[in-house]
Amino acid sequence: MKLKIWGSRGSIPAPLTPKQLEQKIKENLQAFCQSSHFPSKNTAAFLSDQKIAAGNSFGGNTTCVELKGDKSLIIDGGSGLRLKGNELMAGDCGKGKGEVHIYMTHFHWDHLMGIPFFVPIFIPGNIIHFYSVDPNLETAIKLVFTKPYFPVPFAALASKIHFHQIPAREATNIAGFEVTPYKLDHPDPCWGARIVFNGKHYAHVVDNEGKRVSRLEMGEDLPLYQNIDLMYFDAQYSFNDLLKNVDWGHCSAFIGMDIAFREKIKKVVFTHHDPMASDDQLQKMLITDSDYYDQQKNHFEHKFEWQFAYDGLEIDI
Repeated sequence: MKLKIWGSRGSIPAPLTPKQLEQKIKENLQAFCQSSHFPSKNTAAFLSDQKIAAGNSFGGNTTCVELKGDKSLIIDGGSGLRLKGNELMAGDCGKGKGEVHIYMTHFHWDHLMGIPFFVPIFIPGNIIHFYSVDPNLETAIKLVFTKPYFPVPFAALASKIHFHQIPAREATNIAGFEVTPYKLDHPDPCWGARIVFNGKHYAHVVDNEGKRVSRLEMGEDLPLYQNIDLMYFDAQYSFNDLLKNVDWGHCSAFIGMDIAFREKIKKVVFTHHDPMASDDQLQKMLITDSDYYDQQKNHFEHKFEWQFAYDGLEIDI
């Protein structure tokens, strides 16, 4: 199983401004001229050596990830879904012979906004499946395609669209993946998921404030965190900012790390970056989170890998 991140921002897209892009280019050029790669003009090797905040950007698209097994399962329809749709159009979806599976955690706008710009949904012959625990799934998707929000009505979409309400805390087979939804701590109902394929276990824990931290508090949702190979965890805030934004539905890497230490999770990717946070600010958060991990690891036998998400990142699970 492989994870691909099409959008790692939270709340609203946050593209680089022209000035930010210009500054990033200047920093890269200066670093390249001072690097060992300069004499050979090996720009590809130079960029591959850079930390994400220096070499590229964490990205600006809102939440959308893809799990690849024998088939693909897309989670959420944030603005990153548009790019996934463009990729699909180069294959069977462009010929009207594609089948797409999308699991929706909830219906806040940053998780919906990519759907009306997902080109395969307009192509006759394509089959699009939406899945959710929420009984309002069909109503929520159709609402996106209503005036004055969007000019194309749902009835005009040429693909065949199917809506599937799936049970909470029970396994459902979706495109060959075993998907078990678990409830997250969010102002409106939001269902993360434990997803299993070929013996590998993925936990999708995005739009989660982490109010329930102990095993007792997690209760029937505890299995979301147990025996996990990769956890994709909401870390929009630093811990100090989290304390200032109670009930906003988002979390901190500190809490995700504590859970990973206790539950022996193998790898954690922190995501849903604050749209107000620049790449430099996210880089500073990385340093703070790294210091916290180094302090905490001395108290636990278990160690794990972790990193920040960025648009375009691919990870083998």
